[in-house]
Amino acid sequence: MPLILDASPSPSPSPASPAIEPSPTTIRRQEHYESDVVIVGAGILGTSLAVTLARQGRSVILLEKCLKEPDRIVGELLQPGGVQALEQLGLRNCLENIDAITVKGYEVIYYGTGVEIPYPANAAGGEILEAPGRPLAGEIIDSRRPARIRRPEGRSFHHGRFIQQLRSAAMREGNISLIEGTVTGTIKNGWTGQVLGVEAERTKAGRKDVFFGQLTVLADGYASRFRKEFISHSPVSKSRFYGLELIDADLPRSMHGHVVLGEGAPVLLYQIGTHETRALVDVPEGTPTASHANGGVKEHLRRVVLPSLPKCVQSSFEKALDDGKIRSMPNSWLPPSTQQVPGMVLLGDAMNMRHPLTGGGMTVAFNDVLMLRDLLSPEQVPNLGDTEHVKRQMRTFHWRRKNLTSVINILAQALYSLFAADDPHLRALQHGCFRYFQRGGACVDGPVGLLAGIIRQPFVLFYHFFAVALLAMWLMVRKSPLWRLPWTLLSTVGVFWKACVVIFPFIFSEMRS
Repeated sequence: MPLILDASPSPSPSPASPAIEPSPTTIRRQEHYESDVVIVGAGILGTSLAVTLARQGRSVILLEKCLKEPDRIVGELLQPGGVQALEQLGLRNCLENIDAITVKGYEVIYYGTGVEIPYPANAAGGEILEAPGRPLAGEIIDSRRPARIRRPEGRSFHHGRFIQQLRSAAMREGNISLIEGTVTGTIKNGWTGQVLGVEAERTKAGRKDVFFGQLTVLADGYASRFRKEFISHSPVSKSRFYGLELIDADLPRSMHGHVVLGEGAPVLLYQIGTHETRALVDVPEGTPTASHANGGVKEHLRRVVLPSLPKCVQSSFEKALDDGKIRSMPNSWLPPSTQQVPGMVLLGDAMNMRHPLTGGGMTVAFNDVLMLRDLLSPEQVPNLGDTEHVKRQMRTFHWRRKNLTSVINILAQALYSLFAADDPHLRALQHGCFRYFQRGGACVDGPVGLLAGIIRQPFVLFYHFFAVALLAMWLMVRKSPLWRLPWTLLSTVGVFWKACVVIFPFIFSEMRS
C-alpha cells in the first residue's frame, strides 16, 4: 500500500474511554482506496481544492509524487485578488510564518525612469476601516465618506514554503488522505470511457496501487503528463524565465514588484523574504546574445541585462550571477478548454496557462477553487458520480470564470508583447504604455486593478489597451516634424494595426469553447 498521511489518525484507546471507530467513509478511503474525489497534484490548486471539498464533507484522496518542499522560481507573488480568494477559502493563515512580504503595487522602470503603480483603493478589494483617527501607512481618506480605505495588498514569498503550509492544512482535515506516489495512468470504463480513478506507484516501495473516485481531478501542473490525453490544445512557449536569488538587494521601492524595461525583454524583481529577492529575466527564443557562440545565457545576463538594471541592484545581481545558481522555467501560453470526459476534470496549469509576467497564475487557481466550491457543492451536486450533472457544472465553470481569467490571460499575453517589444510598432506601443502610466489616476488604477485580479470586467481591459494605442499614436504625431507628418500618420496606422494583431487572437482564444 502507498504511504498515507492522514490528518486525524484515530486516537489510541485508553482504559477510561472506548476507541473511536472510524466512519465507513474513512474505512473505504484508507483501506480500500475509494473516495468521492481523487486529486492528482498537491500543488496550489490541487491542495486548496482538496481542503475545500473535504470541508464540505467529501472524502478526498490527494496524490503527490514528492512531498518534499518544492523549489521553484515562479509562483512566488500572489496578487490581491488571490489573497482575497484565499481568505474566502479559509486558508489565509497559510501566508503566516513563511516570511511573506507585503506587496503594495509595482514600479515600472522604463530606460531608467520609474513610475509607481500602486494597487487601487477605489476598486473592489479595498478594506474599509471604520475606526477614526489619522491614516495608517497604505491608507487614504475618501472625501466622499468618512470611512478610511486600505489599499488591497498582495504577498510574495518562497513558493515551497507556501506549498508546505497548504499541505499542512490538508493534513489537518480528517476527510483527506495525502498519499506520496507517482500517478502512472488513469483507469477507465472500457465501455463508456468514464474515468474511474488512477494507478500510482508508491514513491519508496515501488509498488503500484489503484485509487478510485467518483470524480478524478488532474492538476499535475505545467508539465502535465495527462494533458495530451484529454485536451486538444498544446502549450506554446516562446521564451524562458531565468531566475536568480539576490541577497540583501536594495530595490528602488520597497514592498513593490519591479518591471525593468529597456532594449531587451523585461526583467522582474520582487522580494520573497526578509533577505531574498527574486530576479526573473525573460530570454526569448533565438536571442543572439544568449547563443552558445556568444557565451550562453550567463554571458547574456552579465553583458546585456546587468547594465540595464537600476544601479542599486547591480552589485547583488552580479554576486548572484557569480554564484552560478541560475534556474529556468518556460513561459507558456495555453488557452482554456471545456472538458467533456465523464468522471474527470483537468484543472490548474494542466488546463490553462499564461505568461507569468503579471503573476496571475495563483490568483486564477484560488478563484477557480472558489467557484468550484459552489458549483460542485453537495447542495448542487449531491452525487459526484452523476457524470452528466458534473459535466454541465463544468461547462458552467468554463464560461463563468471568464470575467476574471480572460482578463488575466489576455492581459498577461498582451502586456508581454509590449514589454518585450521587438519591432518599431511594438516599441511605440511600449512607450505609449509607459506614458499612459505616468498620467496617473484612472490610467493607473484601471490597468493595475485588472492585473491585481480585483477588476473583473473584460471591457475595461479592452478600453485601456486601445487607450494606450491611441496615446502612442498621438505621441508619434506630436513629435513628428511637419515635413514628415504624412509618413508619421501612415506609421500610426501600422501601430493601431499592430495593437489589433496583438490582442484579438487572445480574445478569440478565450471565446472558444
